Amino acid sequence: MSVDDLPPSPSASAVTPLGSSVIPIVNKLQDIFAQLGSKSTIQLPQVAVVGSQSSGKSSVLEALVGRDFLPRGNDICTRRPLVLQLLQTKPRSEGGSDEEWGEFLHHNPAKRIYDFSEIRREIEAETNRISGENKGVSDNPIRLKISSPNVLDISLVDLPGITKVPVGDQPSDIEARIRTMILSYIKNPSCLILAVTPANSDLANSDALQIAGNADPDGHRTIGVITKLDIMDRGTDARNHLLGKTIPLRLGYVGVVNRSQEDILMNRSIKDALIAEEKFFLSRPAYSGLTDRLGVPQLAKKLNQILVQHIKAMLPTLKSRINSALFATAKEYESYGDIRESRGGQGALLLSFLTKYCEAFSSTLEGKSKEMSTSELSGGARILYIFQSVFVKSLEEVDPCEDLTDEDIRTAIQNATGPRSALFVPDVPFEVLVRRQISRLLDPSLQCARFIYDELIKISHQCMMTELQRFPVLQKRMDEVIGNFLREGLEPSQAMIRDLLEMEMDYINTSHPNFIGGTKAVELAMQQVKSSRISHPVTRPKDTVEPEKAASSASQIKTRSFLGRQTNGSVTDLGVLAAAADAEKSGPAGNTWTGLASMFRGSDVQAAAKNNLLNRTFSEAAQAMYQNLSTIYLKEPPTVLRSSENHSEQESVEIQITKLLLKSYYDIVRKNVEDLVPKAIMHFLVNYSKRELHNVFIEKLYRENLIEELLKEPDELAIKRKRTQETLRILQQANRTLDELPLEAESVERGYRIGFEGKHEELPGTRRSRTETNGNGRF
Repeated sequence: MSVDDLPPSPSASAVTPLGSSVIPIVNKLQDIFAQLGSKSTIQLPQVAVVGSQSSGKSSVLEALVGRDFLPRGNDICTRRPLVLQLLQTKPRSEGGSDEEWGEFLHHNPAKRIYDFSEIRREIEAETNRISGENKGVSDNPIRLKISSPNVLDISLVDLPGITKVPVGDQPSDIEARIRTMILSYIKNPSCLILAVTPANSDLANSDALQIAGNADPDGHRTIGVITKLDIMDRGTDARNHLLGKTIPLRLGYVGVVNRSQEDILMNRSIKDALIAEEKFFLSRPAYSGLTDRLGVPQLAKKLNQILVQHIKAMLPTLKSRINSALFATAKEYESYGDIRESRGGQGALLLSFLTKYCEAFSSTLEGKSKEMSTSELSGGARILYIFQSVFVKSLEEVDPCEDLTDEDIRTAIQNATGPRSALFVPDVPFEVLVRRQISRLLDPSLQCARFIYDELIKISHQCMMTELQRFPVLQKRMDEVIGNFLREGLEPSQAMIRDLLEMEMDYINTSHPNFIGGTKAVELAMQQVKSSRISHPVTRPKDTVEPEKAASSASQIKTRSFLGRQTNGSVTDLGVLAAAADAEKSGPAGNTWTGLASMFRGSDVQAAAKNNLLNRTFSEAAQAMYQNLSTIYLKEPPTVLRSSENHSEQESVEIQITKLLLKSYYDIVRKNVEDLVPKAIMHFLVNYSKRELHNVFIEKLYRENLIEELLKEPDELAIKRKRTQETLRILQQANRTLDELPLEAESVERGYRIGFEGKHEELPGTRRSRTETNGNGRF
């Protein structure tokens, strides 16, 4: 195999125009989103370099750049992620310059550093500043852009090497931390993985391939790099590895030869190292026919081509994500509102808030809100539900006689007659009982007003606009004002409800056309009692007197009751005195008096009593009789007197009449209350709040001395607005940058493959060319 048989690397100027336009734009996006730091959620296409410690990652990156600029040493050198952007410039032969320089984005981005040793020192200083000087590791990236005519456009992230044993200030779980850091980059579908493995180790045990397999199990995003091919044991080679026969990768492998530590110590240039690498592959027949998979120039070209195609494939998703983030950020920024410094602008803003709130409050009550719920009742519909389904329904379910027993009604009737027996059903017990039942309507009526008040409070909270969150003082004061305002409306509505019930109790209108009336009530009561007697016949006890005798006895008792009222079964029978008077007129025929005297005296005094009575006047006889009789003592009446349990048919009729009158008049009052209470609440509370709320806000809040205090924003809100404004600016800048892409970059090409299982498939938009290698090792 001769030098002429090797297809030399194409020059940098021969790269496809698509790569020279797409990759710099992605680099620009990286610079833009770097301003957001860790808060950025947009994942850009990039290539992450992973591998174990001392696997040759740094040597590969320096070979791609063509300059020494990375920290080197025996221990861990990469202790912070290094975001490396390689930007190709025009050489002098094309009107450009052969100068090469680097720019750090974390410090004075506009400063160009032409001395690459200074770039190395800045990387070391920046690493020590964050991670410390004793081998500490940090996930805070360093951003470096290198511009040179000798590079291809590539964006790389050099990640810390996987280490097993902690050294220096490294924590005991350093391996787990580094693996977590690496996965945070390579798990994103937009990230290509450059897995670096030294040739003198077992490929099956490669840390780089193992962690890449975790993030990319199908191998669609992984490019294998086998380093240090020149130090493999004699008689062995990496041909099968490069052909993908050991561990296949969709994007294939590239083998390179690194500079040894001795070459670095002897300051051997990368230019000389590339020449030596080329000679090594020419001198190894095992690598014959694998020229497209060998050497740093081929690795640079493959990375460039794959990254270009990967960016093309990711462009639609990238644009969609940026547009979504732009829309969400713009909406968030809009929610924070504008800042108005002038007093007139602040006054207009306050008036606008108050007006919008009152309009939203009124619209919600009237059912005209733009944010009307379709899942539940809200606003005025809830008020109607309370009136009809809660208040009216509850009143209609109440029986006016449910807490009145027959004994209660009978007792009321007896109490209303006073010391006389009633000939008819008295009016007083009906009025007393009906007033008591009407008073029961007061509490549910007042409770209904309270329910409506609570609903209005809920509506007032729902109408608080998102913009008011900017001004917590204004929101609090508005809440206080409307709370007091609604309470002021609740008081007259409750007072009106009390007046309505008092009016109903003060005048019992028995002339109401819907009232049942006495005649009708008596007729119905008689029917009810009669039907009750038929359905429940009364059995007569054995000792019950005959009807004629009972009537005679009742007549005698009634006649006697006119003279003396029965009390506890004892009757003062003044008829005895009348009998004595008759005896005086009748003369000697005094057997009656003899019998009367014998009731109180023995037979031995009968003759003496007879003689004395005959010789005296009637009054003297009566006085003498009382003196000679023994005294009769009455029992003390009990403290609480109740009517007897048994009542006559007439009393049953009276009870039924009273019940009918109660129910009839209660229904009239209930319907009046069901109609007037909602009207009172609507007039004094609901409609009043709609009419007067705006005026109250103007009176209480729209004052010149309060405007500045009410529109004062909290400090954290101002910080959020500023941060959101900066994010919005960055996203708008990124969106404009994407618009700079050429039209050919808009097409999405998928399914690109390179070097899988020994078959080389040419990338779309690229063309193999056989040009000669220049002597300085440039691509």
